[in-house]
Parts: sequence; structure tokens; C-alpha cells
Amino acid sequence: MELDTLYLTVLLVSGGVTIIYVLLSDIFDSIAIFDSWLSPAFVLSTISFFSASAYLLEKFSPLSSVVSAGISLVVASTLAILFNLFILTPLQHTEESTAYSEEDLEGEYGEIILSIPAEGFGEIVVRLDSGTIAKTATSMDGKPISAGATAVIMKIENNIAYVSELTDPLLD
Repeated sequence: MELDTLYLTVLLVSGGVTIIYVLLSDIFDSIAIFDSWLSPAFVLSTISFFSASAYLLEKFSPLSSVVSAGISLVVASTLAILFNLFILTPLQHTEESTAYSEEDLEGEYGEIILSIPAEGFGEIVVRLDSGTIAKTATSMDGKPISAGATAVIMKIENNIAYVSELTDPLLD
């Protein structure tokens, strides 16, 4: 097998694996060993950059195979590092929604739509200008809160709202 055919084959295989990775990325992202520079996106992009540049150099330049591979290694390393720094890393640190952050919900009032048992979880709905948000909730002080009650979100940790029921003595 000639080197240019090998490089093209590696490029096509790494491209196919990249598509599969994009489709299954949530599964791979939950595995802790893929949190660093060894992420599949980084490794696959490096292989793709290397094989693409090596194929082009092997096919269209008069350089020897060893020199082409060396240049391709430098090009692939540079492009993969730039890709990781300017595309992958910023994407990993974005939130799913820019309409609100969890810190914005602290101090907001909402309605309990699924009753909260003393030591369990329910659900609270908060209506904001940007839309209606439902969050898993638990009682801040360990007291049960019935559905339909008004509560305030005291804090949010691990995507769970810790709430306290609002009681207005003037309404009693």
C-alpha cells in the first residue's frame, strides 16, 4: 500500500469516528479520563490534521516521505492545539442556555408544583421574563411543602433548588 493511500484511509476512518463521536459525545464526556488533553475530540482532530496534511504533502510535493511526515506532525500539532484552545475549550465552558444562570434563580419566588416531602424532592416552577423554569427542589429546613404553595429559592447546588415556604401571617 502506498503512503498517500494509507494517509487517505486514516483520514477517512478518523473522519468517520469523529462523526460517531459527535453523535455519542455525551456518553464519552461522562468518562473522567477524557477531561484533559486526551479528549477524543482532541485526539481525533490531531489524527485528522496529520493525515490530511501528510496526504497532501505526499501527493503534491516533491519532498521525501520522512520530511512530509515531519512537516505534517508539526502542522497537526499546531492546528490541534489551536483548535483545542480557541474552539473546544470555550465550547466546554458554555452553558446550555444564555437566558439565565442558576445564580440568577437564587432569591426568586416560585410555585411548588410537585409537593416536597420532609426529606425528599419535589419541583418548583419559577416564572421569569425569559420564560418559565422548572427545577428539582428540596426543603431547606426539612419541612414538607405542599403543591400549590409559594416558596423562595434560597440556594442552588448540583442543579437542585433548596427552597423555603413563604408564609404570610397577614393572609391567615
